[in-house]
Amino acid sequence: MLPTAPPPALRAPSAIAFASLHPVDSLPLPGPSPFHNPQESLRGLDGGATARILAASGDVTLVLDRAGIIRDVAVGSADLGQTPFNEWLNRRWAETVAPDSQAKVAEMLHDASLGEQPRWRQVNHDSAAGQVPIRYLAMEAGRDGHVVAVGRDMRAAAALQHRLLQAQQSMERDYIRLRQAESRYRLLFDVSSEPVIIVDTATRRISNANPAALALVGHAEGESALAGQPFTGLIAPADRDAALAMMGAVATAEQVDPVPLALAHDGRECLVSATLFRQDRGAHLLVRLLAADRSQTAETDDRRLVEVVERMPDAFVMADGNLAILAKNMAFLDLTHQPRREDVRGAPLSRYLGRPGIDFNLLVSQLREHGLVRNFATVLRDRSGVEEDVEVSAVAVPGPGDLSFGFSIRPVARRLAAEPEAARAIPRSVEQLTELVGRVSLKEIVRESTDLIERLCIEAALTFTANNRASAAEILGLSRQSLYSKLHRHGMGNLATEVD
Repeated sequence: MLPTAPPPALRAPSAIAFASLHPVDSLPLPGPSPFHNPQESLRGLDGGATARILAASGDVTLVLDRAGIIRDVAVGSADLGQTPFNEWLNRRWAETVAPDSQAKVAEMLHDASLGEQPRWRQVNHDSAAGQVPIRYLAMEAGRDGHVVAVGRDMRAAAALQHRLLQAQQSMERDYIRLRQAESRYRLLFDVSSEPVIIVDTATRRISNANPAALALVGHAEGESALAGQPFTGLIAPADRDAALAMMGAVATAEQVDPVPLALAHDGRECLVSATLFRQDRGAHLLVRLLAADRSQTAETDDRRLVEVVERMPDAFVMADGNLAILAKNMAFLDLTHQPRREDVRGAPLSRYLGRPGIDFNLLVSQLREHGLVRNFATVLRDRSGVEEDVEVSAVAVPGPGDLSFGFSIRPVARRLAAEPEAARAIPRSVEQLTELVGRVSLKEIVRESTDLIERLCIEAALTFTANNRASAAEILGLSRQSLYSKLHRHGMGNLATEVD
């Protein structure tokens, strides 16, 4: 015979019924309770057993008299071995703690003297290695007013609290940086004149749109007007399949060419391109819409720019990161005497520009380091090896893979030919002397500089003495014969006439 279930009156109450009869807030919480009969159960404990129990109950145990003076110390933790506890004997407990913990010591001694329920308080002890945080529980021990303070080492907990505080501060700093970055990108997103729409790849619905996109598709109520709507709803029905195909291709390929699509509200044609990015463990599309009239304007501007560069009187060359020629204008072909563009494309620029091993490497290093070079004096060689003096201004532009370089080359042969012969023979400035670097040897430059300084000093002495050459020789510290010799060498007087 199967046992029958007990009647409802005898069944144990369920957890729900028990909770309904006895709310959790009304249940008594467990708390500290003393021994029921300590006189009988602890009657066999002697002083040694009591001392061992107290020493083992904490990392450090203090025995204090009614005046708060430490009479005995027991250390139960090896980690506190370097703390000078033995020096605390016969000293007030308040004198062994930091000034900010003395009030806590006084409160614990006062509560213990009144026999109140003890509670844990943390105090800091000063030591040579720094402050040692210890958590104490002080209680009355005996009728003579003695107090036993049981302490537990809190250095590990303090280290954890310090690490937690550092982690919290680091998170707050990161949060502030993220908020600032979000504000900057949000501002850039809103003020951009290019229509941009964020689309969720999973649902093909719009997550966000900037004001330029809202104006393009005919919505001016705010960005929430498009949030949650399908992206294909902005596209004309005839082009929606092409829009879906474009988004699917972007999700699987790195680069997809822009697709012309017609808008639904006015039929205007736009070039639509998309870029895939991930955020919050989800994939999204950054969709850019460019009106056909604007794209045509941009294409016209680019074509005009190319035509202007092609007709410039100065030579222009664009090179890749390896200094191989990518593009050039007609002026460069004229300077190098190359009849066809194909003969120059892909050739190293060092074949035509600069002195190999001298100034070409300097030009490239300056470009890679500073990104810009102005009026760099060098030479340009044609297909026959004939050199021509030129000035080069160049710029380095970062690209997707490597740097790209642009060089503007201007011939200076006519400018140099127009200078008088005397001005080239004796330079009048330091800039002219430094321009000779790479063209003549250092020995010749030093000799040129010495002659320049010598002539300038002689001219200044003659001017100061009103062309009295005897006085000028005395000022310069030269003999008259040496002065006349130098005047003759610089073409400033006749040696024979002066000697006579």
